[in-house]
Amino acid sequence: MEESDAVGGVAVQLIDGEGEFAAEGAERFMAAAGVAGCGLSYAVVSIMGPQSSGKSTLLNQLFGTNFREMDAFRGRSQTTKGIWIARCVGVEPCTVVLDLEGTDGRERGEDDTAFEKQSALFALAISDIVLINMWCHDIGREQAANKPLLKTVFQVMMRLFSPRKTTLLFVIRDKTRTPLEHLEPVLREDIQKIWNSVPKPEAHKDTPIGEFFNVEVTALSSFEEKEEQFREQVQQLRQRFSNSITPGGLAGDRRGVVPASGFLFSSQQIWKVILENKDLDLPAHKVMVATVRCDEIANEKFGCITSDTEWLDLESAVQSGPVPGFGKKLGYIVDVHLQEYDKEAVYFDEAVRKGKRQHLESRIVNLVQPAFQKMLTHLRMKALEKFKTGLVSSLESGKSFAASVRDNTECSLKEFEQGCADAVIKQANWDCTKILEKVRRDIEDHALSVRESKLSELTAQAKEKLRKALAEPVGSLFDAADQTTWASIRNVYRRETEAILPEFLKTLCGFEMEYAPAEEMVSKLRDYARSVVESKAKDEASKVMIHMKERFTTVFSHDKDSIPRVWTGKEDVRAIAKDARSAALKLLSVMVGIRWDDEPDSIESILTSTLLEGSVVSKIASAASADPLASTTWEEIPPKQTMITPAQCKSLWKQFKAETEFTITQAVSTQQAHRRGNSRLPPPWAIVAMAVLGFNEIMTLLRNPIYLFLLFVGYLIVKALAVQLDVNREFQNGVVPGIISVSTKLLPTIQNLVNKVAAEQQAEHQHPQAAEPPQPQMQQPPPQMQPPPLLLSPRSPMSELRRLHMPSSPRKVGSPSPSSSSSSAVSSPRHVAEDQKPRPVVAGHENENESNSADSIV
Repeated sequence: MEESDAVGGVAVQLIDGEGEFAAEGAERFMAAAGVAGCGLSYAVVSIMGPQSSGKSTLLNQLFGTNFREMDAFRGRSQTTKGIWIARCVGVEPCTVVLDLEGTDGRERGEDDTAFEKQSALFALAISDIVLINMWCHDIGREQAANKPLLKTVFQVMMRLFSPRKTTLLFVIRDKTRTPLEHLEPVLREDIQKIWNSVPKPEAHKDTPIGEFFNVEVTALSSFEEKEEQFREQVQQLRQRFSNSITPGGLAGDRRGVVPASGFLFSSQQIWKVILENKDLDLPAHKVMVATVRCDEIANEKFGCITSDTEWLDLESAVQSGPVPGFGKKLGYIVDVHLQEYDKEAVYFDEAVRKGKRQHLESRIVNLVQPAFQKMLTHLRMKALEKFKTGLVSSLESGKSFAASVRDNTECSLKEFEQGCADAVIKQANWDCTKILEKVRRDIEDHALSVRESKLSELTAQAKEKLRKALAEPVGSLFDAADQTTWASIRNVYRRETEAILPEFLKTLCGFEMEYAPAEEMVSKLRDYARSVVESKAKDEASKVMIHMKERFTTVFSHDKDSIPRVWTGKEDVRAIAKDARSAALKLLSVMVGIRWDDEPDSIESILTSTLLEGSVVSKIASAASADPLASTTWEEIPPKQTMITPAQCKSLWKQFKAETEFTITQAVSTQQAHRRGNSRLPPPWAIVAMAVLGFNEIMTLLRNPIYLFLLFVGYLIVKALAVQLDVNREFQNGVVPGIISVSTKLLPTIQNLVNKVAAEQQAEHQHPQAAEPPQPQMQQPPPQMQPPPLLLSPRSPMSELRRLHMPSSPRKVGSPSPSSSSSSAVSSPRHVAEDQKPRPVVAGHENENESNSADSIV
């Protein structure tokens, strides 16, 4: 405050003598003196009076200013040119003083009164208190020096539209002994006469001077003659300027006062209007000043918010994610700058101030709206993410899908609405309805996608259950195909669909689906189950030949009690083969088509009568006329459900018969071999002849036991050689091949036996102290003592059958593996001769077998 007072006491020219407004100097003065921040708490005092009447001296003594004073020793001349401005020192509230150029000066001449009128009008327009400096000896005089001045004041007052009430303080200088009580009435009477003589508008012809002015009178002693008394009276007068703007103070009507921040601009505009010689409309001028200044303040505050660090930090933070308390922080920033605007523009015209404030508020809202939209985007993503997480958690806890979607949607939207409410600022009328609808659509789209995914997953699980429940049972039913196969398949289909589909439909209830879509999904699953059955049936139908051969082998190689057959020669191979083929034909009749209805058909009887019972000759004779299999369709089965056409059945049967003939042939051969094996003893007559003719030899042996012992030893040796050579197997291929084979292996076998016995004897002599002899191991019976493996399993391949009925021979290292030799289910008849040929024997392995057998027999 002291600094402002020090600076304020310095006088600055506001308007020069040529009438030019010194805006730059005045701005510096207003800033340095601190006037701009006073709001409405300031008063403007101006002084008018004749030239060289001591106006500047009075102001300097009264307010502590330093206006230029006249130097009496240099003569009386014009000192103040134009209008000067200064701030009072030590007077509250802030008081601005204007020192006007004196009137009636010889420098401007008698006729040049334009500047006097302009400056007087300017002082009345902007001042709260106007000091009129006058000499005491001019009171009561008709040609007094102050009368032209008063006329000028009253005349220019009429040019003010709706003027405010101004205080006219008449300062009587160089007061004489006449008391002020006697001087004041005379002065007021002179003032009234001047007021009455001034022409006035019709509306103010009878208006008293009190409506426009507060007239005050004071008197001061001579400064030159009574300086001490003058200073005391000045100090008393100074007290009247303290709190001058309070009610009852010295200042007059405060209507239309311009705030201190707009005082300089208002003064400049008023002076401009005065120079243009226009009537000064103070209310309109007040609005104009308010408009300009409020615009300036608004622009300044908008610039402040754009560079506000808090706003910049908030804007930067919201770009990377949601900011807690965004609306509160943003609202505080906006509110601070709006309050600063209100603080500076509070004293301007209310309508203008509010309008500019709304405009500023709109600009600020537009500035911060992108950050708000970014915040809403983050809230939107957060709400969607919350919905996704909540939906997954709800579904994992076992809650139904529809209830999970409904609850999580409500929770997410509620959180989003709360976030929007927290992000909105009170200064803006932002509508979050559209973004809320977008969030709702996002949630609905995600829920729909999850719903489709879950339904697809449930459908896939149901399909997998149906596939597992139907594929294997249907396959096993086709393995044991008979007349009831399709009835059993239909029962399995009905049982599994009735078990799985209601459960699936119950699961769909959790999705709160409409009846029609749910039924459509169930219908599609039912169709899928049918397709699984049909696909499995077609797959088994593609392997019908394998199934037929397996069925034939099962029936042909096993009896009614499922015990493997032993071909002893008593079986009726023809009848058994016919039954086996009939069973295979029944299986073929089952697999010719898909039967979803319960209606019987005659396909089995057609196949039986045409393929099994009919002779080849009759078939050839009737082939051209009425062959029921000469077609591509069945009468009882639709083409779409046909898996094997009649023509294909005929072809398959022909192939089947060709591939099973070898099995029948092997069975017959096995019977014949069994018969030969049971007839090795000589006929009874030969036994009788041998007993009669060899009676003497028998008696000789009985009388000489040594011969009997030697005969027994020879029998053992021959038996050992027979076991070692496997004589029975060698002679199975014929007598001549057997003799040749035995003769080639006889000498090596004898040598092996001798070497073996010698080696064992030598080992016993070298180790006489052996702990104890090893326990004799149970020896497997020799090959000739084992019955031939003639039994067939239901799935035994034809090569296995051949191997069991043919002499075994070791394979060479480079020979094909058993898997490759048995890859074909049935070997063709042209391979039989090759399989029956004798195979070479590996010497090492054979010798080892011979040694073991001989050793066991010895």
